[in-house]
Amino acid sequence: MVDDQKILEDLGKETFTILHQAKEMVKPGVRMLDVAKKVEELVRKKDLQFAFPMNLSINENAAHCTPSFNDDAVFGEKDVVKVDVGLRSGDVLTDSAVTVDLSGNYSKLNQATQEALDAAIATVRDGRKVGEIGRAVGEVAKKYGVQPIKNLGGHGIGEGELHANYYIPNYDNGDETELQEGDLIAVEVFFTDGEGRVVNGDYNQIFRKFPGVFTRSNEMRAIADYIDTSYSTYPFALRWLVENFKSEFKVRAALNELSRQDALESFPALVERKKGTVTQFEKSVVVEKDGCKIITK
Repeated sequence: MVDDQKILEDLGKETFTILHQAKEMVKPGVRMLDVAKKVEELVRKKDLQFAFPMNLSINENAAHCTPSFNDDAVFGEKDVVKVDVGLRSGDVLTDSAVTVDLSGNYSKLNQATQEALDAAIATVRDGRKVGEIGRAVGEVAKKYGVQPIKNLGGHGIGEGELHANYYIPNYDNGDETELQEGDLIAVEVFFTDGEGRVVNGDYNQIFRKFPGVFTRSNEMRAIADYIDTSYSTYPFALRWLVENFKSEFKVRAALNELSRQDALESFPALVERKKGTVTQFEKSVVVEKDGCKIITK
C-alpha cells in the first residue's frame, strides 16, 4: 500500500505518457540505444528516476533486455518489441508495458495479450484469489490458441520494492492468496506462440547491488559508492556505469568483485524456451473494494 496516493497517481500518469512516447519511437531502422537515451532524457526532465532500466525485448526475448554501451542494434521490420517502463519518485514505484508488432504478422497474439490484460484487470478486487486472475488470463489464451508464459506474471508493488506481496500468474495455478484493498499490483500478461516457458539467456546488462562492499581498491570502491548513491538497491544498466566511468573494463571488474562478494544480483535476458515470439502488456492498478483503479493511464 502506498501512503501518498497523489504522488502515485501523478507518477502513474507520467509512466503512461513516457511509455507511449517510447512506443512511438520504435520503428524499423531506429537504433535501440537512441530510443533508450531519449526516454532516459524524458525521465530526467521530469525529475524522476527509473524503477529499472527500460526494457526493449525483441521476439523470443520476453524481458530484461536493455541496450549495451555503444550498442548499434536497430529495430527490424519483422521485430516484435516489448517496451517495459517502470518509474519511481522516491520509493513510490510504477510498472507498465506494451508490445509493438513491427511485422504486422502477430496481430492475433498481440490482440490476445491485450484482451487477457483487460480480462485480468476486470477480475481484480478486494478478496480476489490470484489464481482466479490467472484463470481469466488462461481462458483468453485458450480462446486464441496461444500459450501463456507460465513462469512469468504480475506482481505486487511495495514502497521501494518492485516485486512484493503477490505473484499473479498467467494461468490458474491454484494459488488462493487473496488481494487486499489498497494494495498496488502490476497486472502483467505474457503470451507466446512457443512452449510457454522462459529460461535465462546469455545477454546480461541489468544488475542490482546489495548494501555494503569491502574492497581495498579505490577504483572498485568508487564504482560501488556511485551505485549506492545513484541507484541505491534498485536495478541499473551496465552502460550507465560505463558512461560515467568511461571504461567498460573497470566497470566489469568492479561488478565481478561485487559478485564474488555476493553483493550483486544480475538479471539476464529471459528467453522463450522454444524461441517462440513473446508479447507483453502490463498496467499498475490499486485494488479497491469492488474493483480496481488503473494507475498507469
